[in-house]
Amino acid sequence: MCICGRGWGQELQMSMNFNQKILWAAVVCVALASPAQQAPRDRVPVSDANVGAHSSSSVEGKYVIGPEDVLNINVWRQPELSAVAVPVRPDGKISLPLLNDVQAANLTPMQLVAAITEQLKKFVADPQVTVVVTAINSKRIYVMGEVVRAGVFPMAPNMTVLQALSSAGGFQQYANPKKIYILRKDEAGKNRKIAFNYKRAIQGGQAEGDILLMPGDTIVVP
Repeated sequence: MCICGRGWGQELQMSMNFNQKILWAAVVCVALASPAQQAPRDRVPVSDANVGAHSSSSVEGKYVIGPEDVLNINVWRQPELSAVAVPVRPDGKISLPLLNDVQAANLTPMQLVAAITEQLKKFVADPQVTVVVTAINSKRIYVMGEVVRAGVFPMAPNMTVLQALSSAGGFQQYANPKKIYILRKDEAGKNRKIAFNYKRAIQGGQAEGDILLMPGDTIVVP
């Protein structure tokens, strides 16, 4: 009986010590959390200028809509104002219900969202617009001459001449890799001829290595 009593007393003492430890841990947590509650006072307030600067920088590197692309325009809870499979015309514009012609080319999808939203505010309270590019047809390159598969190819991001030649299946038997060139239109719309040194490109030469393509480039393999 006495032995059981001492065991119970030891368990009680251990329980009290454990509760004290929990209490001290809670006090420490409260003490550590208190400075964090005051931290927001030192933060820089978010202004429209800050948001605008962030938005403009985030646009860099994103897809830019071009002619012949196909878009889905959705206006939340306004099916009569939404449109599916809207082509971007050669003049860079799209046709939408109520708004008629809207400039789309040379804008990112988010910039087009902002433009459509602003115009819809004249007719709808707080419009929620979504733009999805369903077909990318404006970014193309062309490969012609002594290649296995000459034709038109979609332009992948940061696509180079070597990658385009690979997409075309490589050279035909009598191709002359030493005389490959790229035709690229300048600002005046005239073709500019750019020589391509295939040997240096495959060797990773720095001076005249692989060339980064631009939309509309034509690679000619004699």
